[in-house]
Amino acid sequence: MFKSKKGSTKIDSLIGQGTTVRGDISFSGGLRIDGTVIGRVSASDPKSGTLVISEKARIEGSVQCSHLIHNGEIIGPIEVAQYVELQTKARIKGDLSYKTLEMHAGAMIQGKLLHLSNGKQEEIDPASVATVEE
Repeated sequence: MFKSKKGSTKIDSLIGQGTTVRGDISFSGGLRIDGTVIGRVSASDPKSGTLVISEKARIEGSVQCSHLIHNGEIIGPIEVAQYVELQTKARIKGDLSYKTLEMHAGAMIQGKLLHLSNGKQEEIDPASVATVEE
């Protein structure tokens, strides 16, 4: 069982550290990745799949899910139907589409932020985002 700030999330599948998967992955429920995936990672039902990316994990490919808790590296476009938490060591090289975003100090995005509102994408100007100084 994995507990997050937004409640409890059941992890049904795990890709362990030191494991590399080449190819597309479709999952249901919860998936935690501690290893490397080279290919697309998507929830079979994008409205109910939770993806947890650990500090050592890396994905080279697109990601689609409803909830994302991210602390590793993703190279590719990401579409999250509901909630994204980018933890301190999160690295993204690609566009991020989201409904709700929580970004911790230290997380980095090289790409566009696209807010999903009523099923439409709306690009966010980084200059308009408030920052917190440490």
